[in-house]
Amino acid sequence: MTGHLRDDNPYETRDEMFEAFRQCANAFRSAGKLAMILVQFPPWFDCSAKNVQYIRYVKQQQLGDFPVAIEFRNRTWYSNDRKHETINFLAELGFIHTVCDEPQAGVGSVPFVAEVTNDKALVRIHGRNVYGWRNSGSTENWREVRFLYDYNEEELTDLANKIKNLEKRCKDIYILFNNNSGHHAANNAKTLQQMLEIDFDGLSPKQLDLFGGEF
Repeated sequence: MTGHLRDDNPYETRDEMFEAFRQCANAFRSAGKLAMILVQFPPWFDCSAKNVQYIRYVKQQQLGDFPVAIEFRNRTWYSNDRKHETINFLAELGFIHTVCDEPQAGVGSVPFVAEVTNDKALVRIHGRNVYGWRNSGSTENWREVRFLYDYNEEELTDLANKIKNLEKRCKDIYILFNNNSGHHAANNAKTLQQMLEIDFDGLSPKQLDLFGGEF
């Protein structure tokens, strides 16, 4: 769906692929467990007319009934002459803009763009391991290399302030830590939760046990 596998499609047609995905997503939506669908495009998905049309196709012909968040991994979408158009384009189609915190490692990474295009916003926090981001593709354990990062207190404070500003412009913000290869995501998330003064009520005991003894 996003082109990560390039032309290696296990389904006979693109329509079959999307239909299989919709059936899966509908199960979550029916249970009230679907906040959004994340459509994360690969680093080679640049800002071009062809790719703009594909994004339109995803919304207008395949996933129009779902809330969809778009995440870019190619810097051209946020260049000085295209950033404003990108944000307006996502807003026009009703997409949720994914705000990313990640290493600034060239064209295959994106800056932190604190823009909201929907009543929801998604923040994905990938770490800031520049070396791993640039060199992960050459190793078998590339995911472990790429997402190995532990945010310090100063960095998390900066993120908390940015998220507070985002909160003023939308109804709901979803925050996902993806720096998980070194088991740093949960600790960083808990620290950020405390900085944002977020308390959760009604969590089941099993959910609480996931963090037992960690903090």
